[in-house]
Amino acid sequence: MKINPISVTELNKYIKDVVAEDEFLNNVFVSGEISNFKHHYTGHMYFTLKDENSLIKCVMFKTMTATLNFMPKDGMKVMVLGSVGVFERDGVYQIYVKAMQEDGLRSSL
Repeated sequence: MKINPISVTELNKYIKDVVAEDEFLNNVFVSGEISNFKHHYTGHMYFTLKDENSLIKCVMFKTMTATLNFMPKDGMKVMVLGSVGVFERDGVYQIYVKAMQEDGLRSSL
């Protein structure tokens, strides 16, 4: 029996599709601390959300940043609402942030 391997691209696409169909991952509410914050010239925001034991990359596109009433910065504790997705080219999963607020405030997300 001969097994034909799939390409890296095919594997990443498969994983992306599986993650995209998961209801829980399409609407997650996560708290953590911002690190590696970058406000890109395009208006997008890139950062890492971390806790004591783990981290996840995040991106908030310009269309969503317009709803922010504060400027995120490294060390800030926040809560984000978003969906987990796979950036297929790099094989990296991340949170695509739809909304964010400072932690400790009454939740309006």
